[in-house]
Amino acid sequence: MEPILLYGFPQGSSAGLIAAFEWLGEPYRLCRVDMLRDIKTDEYAHVNGRRETPVLITDGGRPLTETIAIALWLEARDIARRVSFPIGTPESDRMHQFMGFVNSTFTSAFSPLWAALEMKPPQPAMQAALREFGRSAVTKRHEQLEAMIGDVPFLVGDRPTLADALLAGVARWLEFHQIFDAGKYPRLYRLRQRIESDAAFIFARAIEAGESPAGVGAMRGQIPLEEVLSRIDLRNS
Repeated sequence: MEPILLYGFPQGSSAGLIAAFEWLGEPYRLCRVDMLRDIKTDEYAHVNGRRETPVLITDGGRPLTETIAIALWLEARDIARRVSFPIGTPESDRMHQFMGFVNSTFTSAFSPLWAALEMKPPQPAMQAALREFGRSAVTKRHEQLEAMIGDVPFLVGDRPTLADALLAGVARWLEFHQIFDAGKYPRLYRLRQRIESDAAFIFARAIEAGESPAGVGAMRGQIPLEEVLSRIDLRNS
């Protein structure tokens, strides 16, 4: 069967992986996960005990969690090198460097902001402290990424890769949390504009919004979460 990507909404980081699947062009399916409701169920905990998205159900029927692991799964199948580079080349090493940075410190910088937003019952003093800490962390990581970006259209060269996909899914959280104007970091701002105007990411955003865009034809439909949970091989999770 085709692999199935369980993607989260609203504002899931998995939007970048949807774009990567589109760039790759190989058949896949999607499964929509409401991150405010579905991940709280006991059934979902069987596929990801940390109650997070994304999750990939591989073509062998096994659940694979963690964004970086799913990206590496895609890289291993990118025979035509549409979203990656030959292993061992300088371009591949630089792509992995960006992927590691985005998936770790850049993404985690937003964690205090999400914690403050989702805190129940509200604790105003703690939420204010979390927001202040989060703003400082996000600013620092943006400064670092701005310094890392070179004079090329995308993170590594003249075409988007898995590194750009991972960044695209997360970078938009800046506007969601209204931390500062994205134009403060011009290289990153222009990079984001290029990625976010790409047809694959526009497709991903439309999917996230509940629309039915055409895409490149690789996406073979969406499967309800209940059906996915009933058919996966939990023995290999």
